[in-house]
Amino acid sequence: MKEESARRSPTAFARHLVVMAKLPVAGRVKTRLARGVGVGRAVSFYRAGLAAAFGRVSQARRWTTYVAVAPDSGIYEPVWPISCRRIAQGRGDLGQRMQRVMDGLPPGPVVIIGSDVPEIRSEHIASAFKILASADVVLGPSPDGGYWLVGLRRRPRIARIFDRVRWSHAETLSDTLANAVGLQVCWLEQLDDVDDADDLARLSERAGRRIPSPPNIFS
Repeated sequence: MKEESARRSPTAFARHLVVMAKLPVAGRVKTRLARGVGVGRAVSFYRAGLAAAFGRVSQARRWTTYVAVAPDSGIYEPVWPISCRRIAQGRGDLGQRMQRVMDGLPPGPVVIIGSDVPEIRSEHIASAFKILASADVVLGPSPDGGYWLVGLRRRPRIARIFDRVRWSHAETLSDTLANAVGLQVCWLEQLDDVDDADDLARLSERAGRRIPSPPNIFS
């Protein structure tokens, strides 16, 4: 009976989706975009992107959604979806913060995304978790040499694929893959993210269309 209960335990097979997010205030978010379009528009874009991302992916019951907040004090601000669990990102570069997320969550596969990918849908998240049923790593590449999604199976161990990665760099993905030698890596489709004014202009039709949030998504 104990063995059967363990096999059925929801904790052992829980799926965890984490949205990495910064407190949406001027000077803290989309600074490269702000240089091209102005601070006000950049913050508005970031807030709309957060709401759209959560509206698309956080309502699925197939996984638990977390928002990983920076700075840590922002975890208490009333701007986050009430449907998501809040965790602090902690200190360090992006790789150290994502590794902390991977290390700290309960057992089960973890998928991490950002909030600046206008085309992301719940189907992408479902596909990532399906891949992680057998693969060690799943990645969603971006045209700029980075990636818009990363997931780890976290069994039989939690891989460390973020060490010594050059972030916001043309070699971000290559550096990550160098850390994943010996692991089974699978891929999702390539999607664009929005980092600067050129990205926003190129994706203006899609980036400007906000998916309506379900009622009471924000507290």
